[in-house]
Amino acid sequence: MSRSPRTPEDPATASLFARITASLSDPVLRILVTATMISRIGRGVFLTVTVLYFTLIVHLPAHEVAIVLAVSSGIGVLASLAGGWLADRLPPRRLILAFTTLEGLGLAGYAFVGDFASALAVAAFVGGFGQAANSTRMAIIARAFVGEARVHARAVLRTVTNLAIAVGSGFGAIALTLGTAEAYRGLLLFAAAAFLLGLLALVRLPATVDEPVTVASDPVLTATGSTDTVATKRAARRARAAHSPWRDPRYLALTALCAVFAMQFGVGELAVPLWIAHATEAPEVLMSAVLILNTIVVILFQVPLANGTHDLRRAGRVSAIAAWLMAAACLVYAAATGQPAWVAVVVIVTAALAHAFAEVLSQAGGWGLSFELADPVRAGTYQGVFGMGFSIGAMLAPLLVAATVDRHGVLGWGVLAAVFLVSGLGVWVIARAAAGAQERAGEASAASAGAGAAVAVAE
Repeated sequence: MSRSPRTPEDPATASLFARITASLSDPVLRILVTATMISRIGRGVFLTVTVLYFTLIVHLPAHEVAIVLAVSSGIGVLASLAGGWLADRLPPRRLILAFTTLEGLGLAGYAFVGDFASALAVAAFVGGFGQAANSTRMAIIARAFVGEARVHARAVLRTVTNLAIAVGSGFGAIALTLGTAEAYRGLLLFAAAAFLLGLLALVRLPATVDEPVTVASDPVLTATGSTDTVATKRAARRARAAHSPWRDPRYLALTALCAVFAMQFGVGELAVPLWIAHATEAPEVLMSAVLILNTIVVILFQVPLANGTHDLRRAGRVSAIAAWLMAAACLVYAAATGQPAWVAVVVIVTAALAHAFAEVLSQAGGWGLSFELADPVRAGTYQGVFGMGFSIGAMLAPLLVAATVDRHGVLGWGVLAAVFLVSGLGVWVIARAAAGAQERAGEASAASAGAGAAVAVAE
């Protein structure tokens, strides 16, 4: 099985291009990167035009657009679980091809919506199959790579995703400039076509990604020693239950805390633009600069800062740093109100920089822990549960923003700072406890092996 991309250059000195191209010596990662680069150009187009398309072309009122987006996120929560569950039972290669195909066709369907009902149906379809595909992709990474290589692969894919979305956003600007229904619908069809072109790379995934740790090798099954079909099936069900993330309180706690911290995406997408527009003297165009700054930080630093986060203690440390950075960012955003325009610009850019690094570090720490604390027997189900947490966080983020910054202003930013600090430090606590347990288990195993060797010598 292909296990790890090899990076011959020192991560601290190698250029971004060199680090990514060195990673592509691994065939699985090369295929995933190619498919991601192509399909995410389409995603960038979609993200740029979709809200304005709903409001200006389909003529949906704001509350109906909000319902469409919320339903899409809600369906994604269930789809994350379903995709991971299926990836443990069916060949992931076939699943990701099927899910990606359906998601691409759904994106094309956006060009033909004409009212609230059709927009809702298409959004639910796309949101569901998109999240199912993402869970399947995470299961493939969990199987095809080990240790640091898994986090590295995830970081490379996120870097490529941001690059491709930036390119797609440039294409999306064509529709925004022309402003016609034909331009919007043509760009949406282009986005769907780009998305489906990614399938040409995915079909080349090797059979090794379909090789999970099977329940047949599980101690629960081995202990039965029975050839009785009914007994074997019952033992298989017990084995699956024993390896379920729903019976793993540590993993569920990690998922919940990471989901809370993931609401920082909603802060960047909702709270910051509203704050700039309504509570500061900064020009509204600053929001574009903030988004560009965030993209640059992710592209340049996601891969190097993810190095080593397969180690539980390092993953915990970067999560703690992310917690302090995000809390500081919230307080600095709040400080922009009441300032002259140029001061507000400096303050917001400073906060956005801290926010961007908090995002990069929290993602790196979360990925490392989500892979290392998962049971490899049910890699797909575990990744599905973890992905579900992010979907829930995305769905609830607008409510959090409304209940804090929108309603209470500066005080709301203080509440957000506390929320992110507590959730990020909670991840750090879980990582430290898990690392301690891992080290104690290793010491006990070494002591047991030493005692066994001593007995053997004595005999």
